[in-house]
Amino acid sequence: MDALVVVFWYWWVLAVALLVVELLVPGFFFLWMSASALLTGLLLWLIPALSMDMQIFIFSSFSIIAIVAWKKFFKNVSSATDQPLLNKRGQQYVGRVFNLYEAIENGQGKIKVDDTLWKVHGEDCPLGSKVKVVASRGTVFDVEKVG
Repeated sequence: MDALVVVFWYWWVLAVALLVVELLVPGFFFLWMSASALLTGLLLWLIPALSMDMQIFIFSSFSIIAIVAWKKFFKNVSSATDQPLLNKRGQQYVGRVFNLYEAIENGQGKIKVDDTLWKVHGEDCPLGSKVKVVASRGTVFDVEKVG
């Protein structure tokens, strides 16, 4: 039985296949494996006598080192944005004043913001009172009565 002979461009084909997988599945995980396959193919092209065991070891080592390095150094880098509250809808209303849609009784009531009703917690107030949103806890606002 003949041994499997791996030519350098096999690794490059694997690199392209892993890159396609990265395009379909976001997360930058397969990108580093693709780069490792490319480097393994490059090493095999430079050193054609590399055994299959050594090729797999090199590919595995490069992959692990690249993935760990990415997670350690680049994962915590956040880009500055001009809209930091874009996906934090409740936080966008902190500091705004609204009229009560439902009186606050026993510490709970409701306000209407545009076309949405929000639960509020705060001191008891009659219907129609003005309240200021001071904090957002998920889908519940903490409010204070305004003058």
